[in-house]
Amino acid sequence: MSKLASYFTRKAEALAARQADWTANPAAGVIDVKAVSSVAGITGARPTRMGQHTVLTDSAPGLAGHALGPTAPEMLLGSLASCLVHTYLIQATLLNIPLDHVEVEVSAKLDMKGAVGMPVTAATLLANIQYKPRVESSASPETIEALHQAVDETCPVLNTLRAPRDIRRARE
Repeated sequence: MSKLASYFTRKAEALAARQADWTANPAAGVIDVKAVSSVAGITGARPTRMGQHTVLTDSAPGLAGHALGPTAPEMLLGSLASCLVHTYLIQATLLNIPLDHVEVEVSAKLDMKGAVGMPVTAATLLANIQYKPRVESSASPETIEALHQAVDETCPVLNTLRAPRDIRRARE
């Protein structure tokens, strides 16, 4: 029996309910998401509101921050890691694959020189982004490989980062 069996029971019920809801009303399956961030006084820290939650983001002391929270690039990698883990749970539920544990480590390289005003030859961005999933399960290696494939195809944050997107500054 999976260590997460009781969770998968609840997850299966929730997924079935959403499938029924969204089959009856497909438009309800498209949701709006947003985040709002501002500077907190003279600290430079940035409370960032996402849904009903606020996370304090900051920069390292080397960029006049206080390391009071994760940096924005760390938040992006954290969002990817969290979405991947959740997608593993969803796909394991849908595919009826027993899991005991799921962990995803995401890493990247970031050339910070452009961010501090030094000359650069390319846009400042996260490069060499990769993720390493660790899945504990009694399922066969072939079944786990099918799970990895399903996650690769359906993780929304992963697929958003993989596909070029036009992000525009909205006018007030």
